[in-house]
Amino acid sequence: MFSSFHRNMAAAVTLALLSCFPAAVSSRRDVLALGDADFDYLATEHETMLVKFYAPWCGHCKKLAPEFEKAATRLKGTVQLAKVDCTAHSETCGRFGVSGYPTLKIFRNGRDSAPYDGPRSADGIYHYMKKQTGPDSIHLKSEEDLQTFINHYDASVVGVFSGADGSQLAEFLRAAALLRGQFRLAHAADLKLGEKHGVTSESVLLFRPPRLSNKFEESVVVFKDFLTVGSLRRFIRENIHGLCPHMTVENRDALRVRDLLTAYYDLDYHRNIQGSNYWRNRVMKMASTFSGRGLTFSVANRKDFLFELEEDFGLGTSDGGGLPFITIRTKLGHKYTMREEFTRDGQSLQRFLDDYFAGRLKRYIKSEPIPERNTDAVKVVVAESFDDVVNDQEKDVLIQFYSRSCSHCKKLEPVYRELAETLSSDPNIIVAKMNAGDNDVPLGYDVQGYPTIYLAAVGRKEEPIRYEVRTHTHTHTQPSTWLLWGGRRQWLDFNCQRKRCGVEERWLGDLMRS
Repeated sequence: MFSSFHRNMAAAVTLALLSCFPAAVSSRRDVLALGDADFDYLATEHETMLVKFYAPWCGHCKKLAPEFEKAATRLKGTVQLAKVDCTAHSETCGRFGVSGYPTLKIFRNGRDSAPYDGPRSADGIYHYMKKQTGPDSIHLKSEEDLQTFINHYDASVVGVFSGADGSQLAEFLRAAALLRGQFRLAHAADLKLGEKHGVTSESVLLFRPPRLSNKFEESVVVFKDFLTVGSLRRFIRENIHGLCPHMTVENRDALRVRDLLTAYYDLDYHRNIQGSNYWRNRVMKMASTFSGRGLTFSVANRKDFLFELEEDFGLGTSDGGGLPFITIRTKLGHKYTMREEFTRDGQSLQRFLDDYFAGRLKRYIKSEPIPERNTDAVKVVVAESFDDVVNDQEKDVLIQFYSRSCSHCKKLEPVYRELAETLSSDPNIIVAKMNAGDNDVPLGYDVQGYPTIYLAAVGRKEEPIRYEVRTHTHTHTQPSTWLLWGGRRQWLDFNCQRKRCGVEERWLGDLMRS
């Protein structure tokens, strides 16, 4: 049975964390707020609508909110953007199978049409949803129509069929309804439009953008499998990027699901196609040489990723002059940079890749120095010491990620320190903290705001458990809080509703003022 002190401590940690995530401000009027009472009849008034299902306590939802609002303003009069608070309107969210936040869905005339799996930036949402207007697939009636359609900044997918009533065309149009937000799709009911590309029977052609044309790969790829929605989706995703795609802020997450090398330089495909392809061709030569070894390649505009290059790789704007920066980021989060100057003959890049595949490269880790003395109850962890401390297989570790500028972290500090002192008698428990602003956060720890606390328990180091605080109207509740008390490793179910927590709230206030 837990003492009143322990219960006070649990309430203190929960309430301090609640104060770190204030309720999101009300959105601008361009985002339509829907609920259980009005969703059905208001949704039917809009031909195309993007709906965000969210929870006020969700960090990802808060991050998305301003981007969603900006996109709503730009799309006003074309596509309606709406939101549903699932903590207040659970019936609607349950009806549409919402199980995580935020969930975005596209509705057409009030009916759930497709999940939204596009970018989360204002520009990305805008361009994705613009593609949702008009027909799912453009009907091409002539060679001129085809050339106009494929002569585009982005890739194009064209189905060529023998007539307007075939089953394959019907399947293609079903796929187009689901994929239209991600890809440009068109179809022709005349096989003659495919003859120029070696097609004599019903087929689907993927045309890579003319700006990315090169001698290392074909500009047109023919789909040869049996046509289904699933097989067409796989074909497009496996081929649309080619050997060396142009990485942007909008598509970077899709590209980074694999180990990825990126060359960053002054790339501009709107004003200087030839200059942009000068360095890309040298990267593509290495991409073809090292093809099939598990590493993908890309190029990107350095100006779009300046902050990321500095924060994630320690590369400043003056580094490299006008030559490309070369980095590798693996799907496990490991990072490498090419320190040798990029040579025009590509030999420096080849040496870098030889060293990478031979395991001779040292990973780049952004880390503060390991502290010489670490005797306080709350242990200081840095990126270089994270594995040794937090991933110690014989210890349960409570790790707080904080920022020096976070006022909420400063308020939590005495509570967290007192918790550490309470548990310090157990040698198998460590209470630690890491400055997430100056250290790389390891893969598996999702830090969207400060402070963020995880438990890395013995036997579950690969699956750290986040300390979640969920806020509901008129109550704050922690349905399944875990804490480690007095050397006893166990889960603690702790329900704290406002009407039952007056003592704990006053105790927390006294502690914060002391």
